Amino acid sequence: MPLLIQNRGVDCISSTTELFDRYPHLKENARTFHSKPLVEIDPKCLLYVQQREFAATTPSDNCVSVIGSDDATTCHLVVLQHTGSGAVCLAHCDGSSTWSEVPLLVKAVTSLSNIRKEGRLELHLVGGFNDESKTSHKLSLNILAAFQKQKEEIHLETCCITEMNDIVVDGSHRPVVYGIGVNVKTGDVFPSSFTHKGPAEELRSARTFTGGEMADIYDSSRGLVKIGPCNWSPNLDIAFWLSQNDDTILKYLSTSPMAEPPHFVQHMKSTIQFLLEHPNSDSLFPGGQPQLYHRTERGDWERVFQP
Repeated sequence: MPLLIQNRGVDCISSTTELFDRYPHLKENARTFHSKPLVEIDPKCLLYVQQREFAATTPSDNCVSVIGSDDATTCHLVVLQHTGSGAVCLAHCDGSSTWSEVPLLVKAVTSLSNIRKEGRLELHLVGGFNDESKTSHKLSLNILAAFQKQKEEIHLETCCITEMNDIVVDGSHRPVVYGIGVNVKTGDVFPSSFTHKGPAEELRSARTFTGGEMADIYDSSRGLVKIGPCNWSPNLDIAFWLSQNDDTILKYLSTSPMAEPPHFVQHMKSTIQFLLEHPNSDSLFPGGQPQLYHRTERGDWERVFQP
């Protein structure tokens, strides 16, 4: 089935401008969305999703109340939820393999839903801006086209993307909303930012930096975050970046140098440092098993060591 807007199938869209011209209510919804205040989330109930990751769960989850992700510039944040079961998935998509990623998100939600239960699949897209290279625009169209190809009926509800998520600050375009959260109990989606991005923040960043594919990081049936196993080879050449100035790192390691959040450069350096300290990934995954983390009574993520 095609993607649906206001219960009607969407024809082929050649540009985001065409989409918003054809469906002006999406433009109004986007304005309403990015005018909402940022919601601060208690880390003790948060599951944070990094770039090229997704996580899915249901309202019955006792470990996670909010799934969130931020630091999206040209990247898009995708929320898919089933209104009957309440199953919800959040993904941080960077365009690396959109056509193979979208089916994973649909499967993640439908596998947690009782298909006989009343309800429908609803889609919320947030991210991108009017960047010079049109990276955001291309990703917007690819995500919409990929959802268009799914066999399930999917209703597009929020579309705060590209030009509808754009603001000019000091002469430079940048996103209005960099991050979002979704309340897994209520299904509410809202702008948010996060100071806690664990567990295993540097390991997860290293996985993406070295070309890892989109990964499902959460086992909702056991309340476990699972990372890896990841594979990378020693690359001492990346030490070069640690001696470069901020402008050089932004120019060559970002898709949108003028729009990155202030901590981008430090994040890149800490990821590179982690890779230099762990030149071979095997030692991080004894027996080729993933790293697992569970929520403690204090609300922290703590590593579980398997026998």
